[in-house]
Amino acid sequence: MSSPATLPISNQADSQPPIATPAFRSFLNRLSTTIRHTFSQRRPFSELLDRSAFSRPDSLSDAASRIKKNYTYFRVNYLSLLTLTLALSLLTHPFSLIILLTLLASWCFLYLFKDTNSPLVIMGREFSDRETLGVLLVATVVVVFLTSVGSLLISGVLIGMGVVCLHGAFRVPEDLFLDDQEAGSQGFLSFLGGAASSAAAAAAPVVATRV
Repeated sequence: MSSPATLPISNQADSQPPIATPAFRSFLNRLSTTIRHTFSQRRPFSELLDRSAFSRPDSLSDAASRIKKNYTYFRVNYLSLLTLTLALSLLTHPFSLIILLTLLASWCFLYLFKDTNSPLVIMGREFSDRETLGVLLVATVVVVFLTSVGSLLISGVLIGMGVVCLHGAFRVPEDLFLDDQEAGSQGFLSFLGGAASSAAAAAAPVVATRV
């Protein structure tokens, strides 16, 4: 009597989608932890919008000094305002937002968190990691420099920076306690370093194995 035919068993671990890979989950966990830690250090918005603390600066040097001190104290709040301004700029241009999200998703699922054992195949042609990286870099340059996405991002950042600078110049910082923050200040927008370094740490091992 012949033995029954053995049915092939697919390895689900090898075919799991990119969004379920450990690298992608680690990236999301680190990013979420960094965001929660960062925003736990924000100042009450009642201090940010205290009308009694606003006055016109006496000179440009006085305005620059106020901006530096207020940034040291309100840097997380300023990051929130900058992010909100950028988000509103993108939401008012849904087509550019869709293009940007598509580009980010392409980087995540086609390169950064793609299973190295599963080559990318499009229309019967297999693409190596270097070829995929080259196509993504070209697509990024085209999207950022040859479409409205790049100008939209720049304008959103500039508007946000303008709002931050205006608030910092007119907010009198004498009532703020700056001693413990002065040591941690490393320059304007240094508060972005925490999130950026965490995201880079999560993605670096994946990129290193592909280059």
